Amino acid sequence: MPRNSSATKARLLDAAFTEFAAYGIAGARVDRIAEAAGANKRLIYVYFGNKEQLFDAVLQRAMTEGAESVPFDVDDLPGYAGAIFDHLVARPDLMRLRLWKLLERPSVTGPEPDAFRRKVAGVADAQQRGVLAPGMQPDDLLTMVLAMAQAWFWAAEDGDPGPVGHSWSPERLALHRSAVVEAARRISQRTAEGS
Repeated sequence: MPRNSSATKARLLDAAFTEFAAYGIAGARVDRIAEAAGANKRLIYVYFGNKEQLFDAVLQRAMTEGAESVPFDVDDLPGYAGAIFDHLVARPDLMRLRLWKLLERPSVTGPEPDAFRRKVAGVADAQQRGVLAPGMQPDDLLTMVLAMAQAWFWAAEDGDPGPVGHSWSPERLALHRSAVVEAARRISQRTAEGS
């Protein structure tokens, strides 16, 4: 029985992710989620509570999986920025879900604060070891690298009506990625003067 309920919960979370990424909380429909998951609508309320709590569970799962999908390499922040960019190219729905979170559930936090703190501690250590430029506070440096990796997904380009990046040519995609990596390199790399 627990295996079956775990499988049902996973199907509901998968279906809810798709629904919320497309429509946000206000536009999402519990009926569509249940139908897509092949589950009884009542189980959504039994397992997750209300629609907002279901969104929170979806968001937490997506953030955890996203953090685990891109290994953090403090000694190669430009490579890390490029890997995040690649991950978001493959999963543009993550950025849409994140946007809905910012619009509809800005106060909700997930597992990312702990993961972020661990990464900041790694950046601070790398700055002390002389691997990274010491000019910025560690949390600012990491935030800027993350922002660079995500920048093209927030920017509207060429009036693309679909998911951002959907119409990018391979050449344009490579240029965007190269810009992300180079920008991360420039702010994180020690200069000849030691900063």
